[in-house]
Amino acid sequence: MKTDLSSQIKLDRVARKLYHPDNEIELAALTREEKINTYIFETANDGGEYLAGQIARYINRFVAEKGKCVLALGAGTSTHSAYAALIRMYKEGKVDFSNVIVYNISEFFPLTPEGPSTMRRLNEVFLKHVNLKPENIRTIDPSITKETMYEYCRAYEESIEAEGGIQVTVCEAGPNGSLAFNEPGSTPSTLCRLVLLSNDSRHYIASEYKCDEAPTTAITLGMDNILHSRRVLTCGWGENRAAIIKAAVEGPCTSQVPASLLQAHPHTKLVIDLPAADDLTRISQPWRVTSCEWNDKLVRRAIVWLCQLTGKPILKLTDKDYNDAGLGELLAIYGSAYNVNIMVFNALQHTITGWPGGKPDADDTYRPERAKPYPKRVIVFSPHPDDDVISMGGTLKRLVDQKHDVHVAYETSGNIAVGDEDMMRYFLMMDKIAPMFGFDTEGYEHLSKEVREFVANKKSGEMDIADIREIKTMIRQAEATIACNYIGVKPGHIHFLRLPFYETGTIKKGDLAERDVNIVKKLLEDVKPHQIFVAGDLADPHGTHKVCTDAVLAAIDELKDEPWMQDCRIWMYRGAWAEWEIDHIEMAVPISPEQLRFKRNSILKHQSQMENAPFLGDDDRLFWQRAEERNRATAALYESLGLASYEAMEAFVEYKPIR
Repeated sequence: MKTDLSSQIKLDRVARKLYHPDNEIELAALTREEKINTYIFETANDGGEYLAGQIARYINRFVAEKGKCVLALGAGTSTHSAYAALIRMYKEGKVDFSNVIVYNISEFFPLTPEGPSTMRRLNEVFLKHVNLKPENIRTIDPSITKETMYEYCRAYEESIEAEGGIQVTVCEAGPNGSLAFNEPGSTPSTLCRLVLLSNDSRHYIASEYKCDEAPTTAITLGMDNILHSRRVLTCGWGENRAAIIKAAVEGPCTSQVPASLLQAHPHTKLVIDLPAADDLTRISQPWRVTSCEWNDKLVRRAIVWLCQLTGKPILKLTDKDYNDAGLGELLAIYGSAYNVNIMVFNALQHTITGWPGGKPDADDTYRPERAKPYPKRVIVFSPHPDDDVISMGGTLKRLVDQKHDVHVAYETSGNIAVGDEDMMRYFLMMDKIAPMFGFDTEGYEHLSKEVREFVANKKSGEMDIADIREIKTMIRQAEATIACNYIGVKPGHIHFLRLPFYETGTIKKGDLAERDVNIVKKLLEDVKPHQIFVAGDLADPHGTHKVCTDAVLAAIDELKDEPWMQDCRIWMYRGAWAEWEIDHIEMAVPISPEQLRFKRNSILKHQSQMENAPFLGDDDRLFWQRAEERNRATAALYESLGLASYEAMEAFVEYKPIR
């Protein structure tokens, strides 16, 4: 069973020469916008192997020269692939840690036995597997107090100085550009100290350490300590890091992006995978630094960029516009600006359809969906009980109105996203009506008392009791059912899958397992759909979207050779956390002002996810506001390119099963 297929989704074919050039001259041209030595690999595992090789090389070199090597190590998840490779290299006799001294780069404060610990994690993933001497492992003393913090931090630095300073620092570049726990705003002169963790960092820590309550403070080596290291090796993987990697590598050297301060370090290497490199100029706009291997998507991206640069729609671009922007190569390939303009305009025009299930009895040569069969059996998979309407509510309504046989499958209960206040609203109502309808029984009285007492005495981060989790599940299911009824989905076509990986009662979720995939498989086998819609928005900070998508893709992978799957198309939607870039969009469904209001009302049926929703992330807007703004922005972009003007648009990308 393949449980990580979402990480293998590649929307672009990136020419190898852009990240692995043949010689130093080509590398110098490609990296002219980059201010940190950046090494790009196809996968995180490949990058981890390279990083491990660099660490081993430095260890062997410094031990030979100085008799020892002093490392400052971070425990961030991005470093784990490198540590795994180092363990293998140690077992193969390629590196020896007997003369290595390790300093923990940061630690949570205060440390609790049940809470997260960078040292415990570092020990589990790396230190205990190699021949490091226990006395050579230095970490933050968990018994220190705030009163002794200053003296302790100075002593920690003095210990490093006594060893001759840090020779190699290894850490990840955090989602907000942090290094260790140096948050945005950390200046180059900061030293070892106690820091307050930002909300961004705490969300990330809760997800990475799978804990309900992330610490609010931590002790970290400062930027000054890191910048005085002889060598710095840092890394980051995945599309979620793309924007901050670009800011660190190509943006100004600023304390607002601590990783960018490495621009001033002469011996830094940043190791990333292709998804994390997405926004770097040589990957996203390669025509600015080299000649390109042009394909349809890259041409489309270049022309959209040119339109935004010139402020012109596609069909008004001239040969001069192309030449002035360094895109003369396209003129040579296609003959004229007119030829390129028409090609890209038509390609974008053909993505627009008001018939997301295909228009029956119509020529579908240039339509994103085929006309037949009609009507189609459709399954919309929704990770949480509101992602369907948030991300594709307009399209869902069109599918129903156009008489397709639409099923909606809610993959998780979403019960932890119901606040206690919302739940108690129902109990206040039930207490009033219980005598009227005769359910003021001893059993109900006991349940009501149990719930009230638990909520009144509930501690921060405490897991809800089973009865409360079930009640909160019922609330989410009722809201989803009301929304589906409003849209017109048949009652028997609403499926609550309640995948087991989610049902832990805490933010910490289980791993995707065969039992989860089998539940999805059974629904697919029962319905045998012609169309599947699945979440492609993997930026959910708690990771649930990714696991749910992996469950669907794993089930599809196991069923891909079934005859009915040969006639099934899979469409990925976004909207809750991000939107597809226009060069990837393969189907764009227009939404009128009335349909947009209908979509908003559908989202508002999920009352527990409005003002009191606990997991809105770092975006202050409510989900209906985010969805509307993203949908309007997509339509505005199409309009600016000279295409038809719509109120809003929902965008989709086709997923093709890996064979």
